[in-house]
Amino acid sequence: MTDQVLVERPDAYPGVQVIRLNRPEKKNAITRDMYAKMTNALTVAGSDPAVRVTVFLGTDGCFSAGNDMADFLAFAMGGSMGTEVIDFLKALASAPKPVVSGVDGLAIGIGTTIHLHCDLTISSARSVFKTPFVDLALVPEAASSLIAPRIMGHQRAFALLAAGEPLEARDALEAGLIWKIVGQDAVEDETLSLATRLAKKPPEALRIARDLVRGDRSDVLARIDEEAKHFAAQLKSAEARAAFEAFMRR
Repeated sequence: MTDQVLVERPDAYPGVQVIRLNRPEKKNAITRDMYAKMTNALTVAGSDPAVRVTVFLGTDGCFSAGNDMADFLAFAMGGSMGTEVIDFLKALASAPKPVVSGVDGLAIGIGTTIHLHCDLTISSARSVFKTPFVDLALVPEAASSLIAPRIMGHQRAFALLAAGEPLEARDALEAGLIWKIVGQDAVEDETLSLATRLAKKPPEALRIARDLVRGDRSDVLARIDEEAKHFAAQLKSAEARAAFEAFMRR
């Protein structure tokens, strides 16, 4: 089986570690094992001086369709959710070095909220960002209920996180969710070139500047925990079970 998460350090982009979602047959839906591998990659990057920037990428036409619904359904039916998702979110939120992402196409659920923790995100014009949490009888995650209103205001954040309205790339740019829109064939090169430019900067000065811009992250980590409690409770609800079963029958 092909690795569903590829972790690479391309020679052409020194100082850059790439975490690539690589499950295109499932629209890069993320399983517990995939979360664990991404968490490990972030942890390694944080302590390895050879890595100065981490880049998240998907595949052609799809960043990620979100969490693997089979995992949600298994938990709703009485199984264990494990700690992989929360471990990943906390590793991402507290990553000590810059995180950059490139998006082409579909970005659903965590496929959208992951970019709230990125320092710079490049997107193709055909990308669509959507978080259908409430449609699945769930609630926002990844501290998105805290970060999104800060960067895009209440109404846009509510439209995205509660109403489940999609944001096309130009709207995401205007809202501050992404930094730049490029041609779909240029997303990967532009993202990696941007990461390389960051990797070449004086690392301590960049670290301090980043920390000053981002501010204290304790409230973000606390919100991840708060959201997770509501998320887990909703996963066990009858309305969520019905929504998942309907989704799986599609």
